Amino acid sequence: MMIKFRLNDGRKLQLDDMEFLKQRMRGLQAISADHWLSNDQIIFQDKQVKLAIFGVSQDYLLTSGESLLQGRFFNADDFANYQPLVVIDEFLAERLFQGENPIGKRVYAANKPYIVIGVVETKLRSGDDEPRGEIFISMSLRKVLKGSYDIGTLRLRPKNIEEIKDLEQQAKELLLQRYPGGRFWASNNINDILEQRETVTFVSRGLLLLGIITLLVGGVGVANITLASVAERTKEIGLLRAIGGTQTEIALLFILEAILLSLIGGTVAITTVHGATIIIAHRFELPYEFKLESAALALGSSLTVGLGSVFFPAVQATKLDPVKALRS
Repeated sequence: MMIKFRLNDGRKLQLDDMEFLKQRMRGLQAISADHWLSNDQIIFQDKQVKLAIFGVSQDYLLTSGESLLQGRFFNADDFANYQPLVVIDEFLAERLFQGENPIGKRVYAANKPYIVIGVVETKLRSGDDEPRGEIFISMSLRKVLKGSYDIGTLRLRPKNIEEIKDLEQQAKELLLQRYPGGRFWASNNINDILEQRETVTFVSRGLLLLGIITLLVGGVGVANITLASVAERTKEIGLLRAIGGTQTEIALLFILEAILLSLIGGTVAITTVHGATIIIAHRFELPYEFKLESAALALGSSLTVGLGSVFFPAVQATKLDPVKALRS
């Protein structure tokens, strides 16, 4: 979740605007700046690929939502020492290196040498119909190359999604103090996030309903199996009572069997749901994280239903008359 800001009246945002906002905004998790440098070609050995070059600040990955796939991103020393390092996108890595490890390789972009230190996922930018090669250099290096402190876009990430509108309003009010009468272009991805959250909620409710139905069906199944077991094992129960088995021991016999069935069934159910959720999350590009707490809750529910289902049949088994049971 992020907010993007640009000036639309001919003036340019400056690097120190980022620090100005960072010190004054409430509910801000991260802020970064990025600015297009040029469109050019990148060269590695005999391969050439067209690309766009962007200068970015240190927290760019936090605010852009792009994931680091390989290597590392820029650190404070890279910015302070104007290191000629680049991070490339996945699309460019595949076209340029064709399966080779790009980390540590020397490339030439805009007739200048750089060392590749990382690879990030490829994302379509506004107006693009298909991915294109992109490389990122530190904003400090861009400043040296262009001789300018201008930045194109500020990206803001709130701590909580509910505060995104408030954060956008804060940023506008603060920037108006530095740019009186300024016209700002602002956008956020709140609609995409809410749509994704709605999809996740719908899937979660569907899986919850499926789990409840499965538990009920499983409970009925355990009860039926136990009743059938009591009927089939009447002689066994009579013999156990005849040699000194107590009613409690008879009940525990069936309860332990129900616990074993519930554990097996619960484990199979958790495994099945986990696998199905991974498939759905991958298909719709949804976030998913397996939590042991949820698995423990599911297994506990299975045990509870199993014990509840076996209670009546176990009580029936303890009431059998040993003599009649042996005669049967």
